[in-house]
Amino acid sequence: MFSMISLVDALQGLGAVLGAGVAAIAAGIGIGKIGSSAMEAIARQPEAAGDIRSNMIVIAALVEGVALFAVIVCILALFL
Repeated sequence: MFSMISLVDALQGLGAVLGAGVAAIAAGIGIGKIGSSAMEAIARQPEAAGDIRSNMIVIAALVEGVALFAVIVCILALFL
């Protein structure tokens, strides 16, 4: 029979792993949408390609930062 402490630890670990996985998947989807929209915008207005590309890189970096923050929070929840 499982003790209550081991069950709580197992559920805490499961929650942390699921949270980190969802954060990584969501970041991948978000960056994919950013890239898709940027390519569509460049195809519609090729003369603005430099501005669109630089904005795309900045926004993708912000999305990655939020995803990294979410994964770190999940890891901290796992070990604290």
